[in-house]
Amino acid sequence: MPRLGAHLSIAGGLPRAIDRAVASGCEALQIFTKSVGQWRAREIPPEERDAFRRRARETRVAPIVAHDSYLINVASADPASRAKSVAALGEELDRADALGLDALVMHPGSHASEPDGLDLIAEALRGHLAARKRSRVRILLEHTAGQGTNLGHRFEHLAAIIRAVGRTRRVGVCLDTCHLISAGYDITTPDGYRATFDAFDRIVGLDRLALFHLNDSKRPCGSRVDRHEHIGQGCLGTATFARILNDPRFARLPMVIETPKQKDATARGQVDPLDEMNLRTLRSLLRQ
Repeated sequence: MPRLGAHLSIAGGLPRAIDRAVASGCEALQIFTKSVGQWRAREIPPEERDAFRRRARETRVAPIVAHDSYLINVASADPASRAKSVAALGEELDRADALGLDALVMHPGSHASEPDGLDLIAEALRGHLAARKRSRVRILLEHTAGQGTNLGHRFEHLAAIIRAVGRTRRVGVCLDTCHLISAGYDITTPDGYRATFDAFDRIVGLDRLALFHLNDSKRPCGSRVDRHEHIGQGCLGTATFARILNDPRFARLPMVIETPKQKDATARGQVDPLDEMNLRTLRSLLRQ
């Protein structure tokens, strides 16, 4: 069955995220390895790194992936901004590698020109992969909702980046259910669901799909607005999640929620009852 999990806080130290995952009933986990709203990152002390790796082995929470900073835009048309973003992405990859993580999820980036932006993204990935040949961390391009000049909201964008990077299995895809419907892929009906994943397989390839973000959407199909909602309480509805959870093609994939948080719990670094609620809802949709 799919391994369900959540994006959880690292407040109090990176190992605490794994403790919260266990307490929340997570099998998989997504984290930020640094403060998401800052360019600078504190160095991970060796003892914290070792404790994180040890807790991962002890608990068998897996896979554990990181999401990169929202500040990063390797498709930027501004040379100084892009250079800063490319360097920051490299740092994110190195932090993920030090922690023994399976993958780093990244938003492709934003650019007014699709062809130019896609080329810049692929160039950045080629450089980082070539410089880290011994790393086992995969880069997962997250399909986006398509707000503004964001790239990655069409399957063709993802396929173009992967082709331009070259023959490597170290680049995969993360699909977000909220982003899919916001970008215009209507997965709420059986026909729409079938057409969407047939298109993904034809254009990108299901073998590239490595992770799902399971989020309901506050906005309707084609809105191109990224607003997450609790499972079953938005425009997707529980039937959509039941299709994904019970689709044999996705039976071995990790699926993590990024649903709204209870602010007090997040601030204090505690187990969030809303995460527990959403995970219960998902598990209730699994057919044994």
